Amino acid sequence: MFNGSRTYSPLPSSLSSSRASSSSSSSSSSLPAAPRRSPRALQRHSSLLSQYSSLLESYTEGEIRQLISALVERYSQAMNSGGHELPLFPRAGSRRKRARARHKPCALKELEVSVSELGLGYKSDETVLFRYCSGTCEAAVRSYDLSLKSMRSRRKIKKEKVRARPCCRPLAYDDDVSFLDAYNRYYTVNELSAKECGCV
Repeated sequence: MFNGSRTYSPLPSSLSSSRASSSSSSSSSSLPAAPRRSPRALQRHSSLLSQYSSLLESYTEGEIRQLISALVERYSQAMNSGGHELPLFPRAGSRRKRARARHKPCALKELEVSVSELGLGYKSDETVLFRYCSGTCEAAVRSYDLSLKSMRSRRKIKKEKVRARPCCRPLAYDDDVSFLDAYNRYYTVNELSAKECGCV
């Protein structure tokens, strides 16, 4: 695809002197001088080309076509969604932000929902405050979790369903919740909302 052996050589002295004389004669004209790249920039450009050409030579033609079609599809999706300034590749900063969002510590959160949305089979328009536990427990990994993970990777433990890392779960539950359903029947549900969260 690319030929990495392309080099940039300076102009011959006769040609550069003739250009210099013509530029001095036409200095009275209002045309701006064309910007010139420094030799270091040209070297960097050619080294990048040689790196990319050697990289692309290691791919098959089918893989290159797949890569180009994936890039074109990603770019068209970005343009169709109104993201005129979206890059083809996400910035490292956005990846770090997503990683930080994934690794928030275990904490208690709350949400106001209707009783019908709780999924317990009750039909009611009453709203309750549902508290839940959310977050990761990376800092709470113990020797047990590391050993269990090692046993699973060595296939010493095969069939049992075991969790090799602590999970963010309620340590205590809030008071019982009472409500009326759509038929004016009174119900009380216990252990509905979390009161305290921790890594277990």
